[in-house]
Amino acid sequence: MATVGLKLVTLALKDSETGKIITGENGLSENGLLPVTTQMWGTKTANITNIQAAGTIQYGNNVGVFVSTPKGAPQVALDFNKLPFEVTQKIVGRAKDPATGAWIETGKHPSVALLIESQSIDRLNRVFYGFGNGTMTQASVNNGTDTNAETMSTDALTYQALSTPEFGGEMLAMYSDASKEFDEGKMKKQVFAGYVDPASKL
Repeated sequence: MATVGLKLVTLALKDSETGKIITGENGLSENGLLPVTTQMWGTKTANITNIQAAGTIQYGNNVGVFVSTPKGAPQVALDFNKLPFEVTQKIVGRAKDPATGAWIETGKHPSVALLIESQSIDRLNRVFYGFGNGTMTQASVNNGTDTNAETMSTDALTYQALSTPEFGGEMLAMYSDASKEFDEGKMKKQVFAGYVDPASKL
């Protein structure tokens, strides 16, 4: 399905031992989920690459007989306009020094779940890309002087997807309300393991 635009990106931190999302103060919100809303000026890009790897044709009897296909290794290039400072530090693996408030590298990257929402090209359907497990890195921050125009440095982060038990060990799950079985609550429970739907409280 062809898509248009970037409607919403939602993030959550996951507990590496339980595989469930982290809620409250140690997570990104009370229920664990952080939709990057327009109050945060939204997300500029969420470009997904390496979804599927190209196969290699294997030959026998002088002809191509089958294709050996390696697994894809999806990555997402994200660019946020105004992600909250402490959220950025948490998802890339920095820890706060309680004495000074400084956020310092830990050398470890926490598990992050990610859900990207787009729309069908006719804008009649919602399309989702779910990543239940992965890590986020911040490779650089480019600061430049203002001139007669502002020089903005947005939050450019790279997400590397990992195996997700809820996806049968795969890294990516795609959803759309074009499918009659689609249920937004069930989707969130699958992508964000441990998520409690406020409508059901289950």
